[in-house]
Amino acid sequence: MARLNLWRWAVLAFAGVYFLVPLAASVIFTVDVPGGISFAAYRRIIGSGGFVPSLLLSLELAAATIAVVLLLMVPAMVALRLGASRLRPVVEVICSLPLVVPPIAFVAGLSTVLKWGPEHLSRTPLFQTFVALQNPDFPFVLVLAYVVMALPFVYRALDSGLRAMDVRTLVEAARSCGASWPQALVQAVLPNLRGALLNASFLTLALVLGEFTVAQLLGFQPFAVWIYSIGGSQAQMSVAVSVLSLLVTWALLLSLAGFGGRSRTAASRG
Repeated sequence: MARLNLWRWAVLAFAGVYFLVPLAASVIFTVDVPGGISFAAYRRIIGSGGFVPSLLLSLELAAATIAVVLLLMVPAMVALRLGASRLRPVVEVICSLPLVVPPIAFVAGLSTVLKWGPEHLSRTPLFQTFVALQNPDFPFVLVLAYVVMALPFVYRALDSGLRAMDVRTLVEAARSCGASWPQALVQAVLPNLRGALLNASFLTLALVLGEFTVAQLLGFQPFAVWIYSIGGSQAQMSVAVSVLSLLVTWALLLSLAGFGGRSRTAASRG
């Protein structure tokens, strides 16, 4: 047992060195100037135009993506566990397809559809739908793209959570107490699925904040695209942008984790 614990600590130490040393070197590079230590690179980034709008846009896209993908996947996964288990391999394959299709091919097909729609549907009510999907203030087309890209991660997180509990017994108990199907899902299943929901939200948030290819090729500027555009002028500023992006992502993930922890504490007290 002592040898096993020593091996675990050795692996953790190696992982810590592997991740923290490059990060520390990056931070030192951004603040090391001939006259001493200066945070001018970070001040220039935060003071640059577009920092706040791009970050807010990414947060809005992340919130919308998390809401849409969970509203889509949670009822579907519960239905698979209750009465459609034969369809589970089909759903698993469909949700795994985004891992197989390259992002370049995905965005190429998406842009083709966006170009085809206005040209052939200009005299129909659907024309305004295509225009609204590409609104620069809130490009909902990115939400749809991110939902597809997040399916593999959300599926695995929810599947692991549902495997850890007896969904059928919970639903039948709630139904026997007079709850409707939506009430059984919200009041019986979701509280026991809180950890899986939090993990799915983690992965989706990290995906949206770091995604670059789709947004760049479609011509929108969320936070990742803004970082690329602002960080290519100077070497020190470019590294500072990368460090700032990592810190912002960590801060948001820790905030989400703290919110989840407070929710679990309140639920246990109740």
